[in-house]
Amino acid sequence: MFTAVLDLLFPSDCTGCGRPGRPLCASCAALLARPREHRPQPCPPGLPPIAVAASYDGPVRAALLAYKESGRRDVTAPLGAALASAVCRLVPRTPQRAPPELTLVPIPSRRAAARARGGDHVLRLARSCLPALGAVGLRARVVPGLRVRAAVRDSAGLSATARAANLAGAFEALPRRTPLVGADRSMLIVVDDLVTTGATTAEACRALRTAGRRVDGVAAIAGTARRPRSLLI
Repeated sequence: MFTAVLDLLFPSDCTGCGRPGRPLCASCAALLARPREHRPQPCPPGLPPIAVAASYDGPVRAALLAYKESGRRDVTAPLGAALASAVCRLVPRTPQRAPPELTLVPIPSRRAAARARGGDHVLRLARSCLPALGAVGLRARVVPGLRVRAAVRDSAGLSATARAANLAGAFEALPRRTPLVGADRSMLIVVDDLVTTGATTAEACRALRTAGRRVDGVAAIAGTARRPRSLLI
């Protein structure tokens, strides 16, 4: 009721298409409810299975940018639900057997980026996806088990090779913060908002494995679609 009153008094535009009414309209929300397997091309070595909720284009791209760069916190919950759907895609379901317990490790932001965005935006998304996971019977916890170790420049516009070089050694696992995962009924899943070349996720997985953690998968809200190379005629 309170939310409905606020919507009447302070109507917001859809972060995806700009339609007035809600932070994410039904049409745009539907685009974020199509979890699927994803693989960057070319794929960096060492990447575990990846699942995303949507392709990074159109309203999905607009909604993520509004959340990250324009302070639209009101879209956190639907984006968190989308992230939860990607996590669910990675979880094996076996009849007559309890589902695994999940540890979600968000990829951390650089300090400057976190300050500019009013906090770590991926950590916030990871926490916001817990209710949706609980609603489908999955026990999960969020563990901020990584930190940025080395200064990296903005990767926007860099090639896949340049991104990998830029991110080499960028992360390290925090001691005693991320539990060792190895039991049959547990999974460690790295979570992020976006997978582009896979360089960031590959570096995060490397840091966790170096510290003795087993990484079972990567989940993200969106993944960039593979662009076919143009043919010279």
